Amino acid sequence: MSDLKYKLAKKINTIEADDPINNAESIKKDTNNVITLNSTENNKSISIVPDFAITLNDAKNRVELLQSFVKEMMIINIDYGFIPSCSKPSLFKSGAEKLCDIFGFSKKIEILNRVEDWEKALFHYEIKTILINKKTGLIEAEGIGSCNNRERKYKTQDGYSIVNNILKMAKKRAFIDAVLSATRSSGLFTQDMEDNLLPLNNGNDDKYITKIQNNNTNGSAETRYLQNKKYHYELISIIKENNIPTSEIKELIKKRYKVSQIKQLSSPQICDFIKYLNIYNMI
Repeated sequence: MSDLKYKLAKKINTIEADDPINNAESIKKDTNNVITLNSTENNKSISIVPDFAITLNDAKNRVELLQSFVKEMMIINIDYGFIPSCSKPSLFKSGAEKLCDIFGFSKKIEILNRVEDWEKALFHYEIKTILINKKTGLIEAEGIGSCNNRERKYKTQDGYSIVNNILKMAKKRAFIDAVLSATRSSGLFTQDMEDNLLPLNNGNDDKYITKIQNNNTNGSAETRYLQNKKYHYELISIIKENNIPTSEIKELIKKRYKVSQIKQLSSPQICDFIKYLNIYNMI
């Protein structure tokens, strides 16, 4: 028995001797058997304030490049436009698509919520747009948009006839929201445009159209002709791409501009009409 006790005691002493915790210089015991752990490595200073991911010069260059692209490549009243009572221009779908292309983003659409009550004629859609960097495959931004036929500009219309329009508007809102976030262009544009739009034939349209016509009288006759031709071609292309019935277009321009054919529209009127189609989700 004494030999067994001797062997056990020797084994315990061996374990304690080999224990790295007991041998570590980082452990000290005081008289109260309280163990204090001291780091054996040099203390390293850790900053709790995040550093800039890019330099100020890089940030400045990116902003200037974005502003230059908007100025040189995007067309006012087609890619973006000014809405009454808005301090910043509103980004339209065509402008968002240009920004998406120049930044190299692909998009993915998801329906988050769908309400289709055919008995009560209530239709609501909530959409999420995901923008993905084509080079890295990483998600750059997500945007949320919703729309329903009880909104102010839709509630007087037949709900059953505008289901697709409601879905398209929700998709467009989500897409523009994602583009503004991904391109950091919310300082240049807004998407809060629908609530500030003047209703069709509310008595203010003629004044507004006259104003934009007066702002477009500068330049030579040849310059105005070429510009007018360019805008006519742009409008016709938009109508064809979006499969808008010719009869519907004729009815709209007759109500809004008192003319019967597209070729009778001036450049400012075409710009205004494209903006109108954008906001009312026809394109």
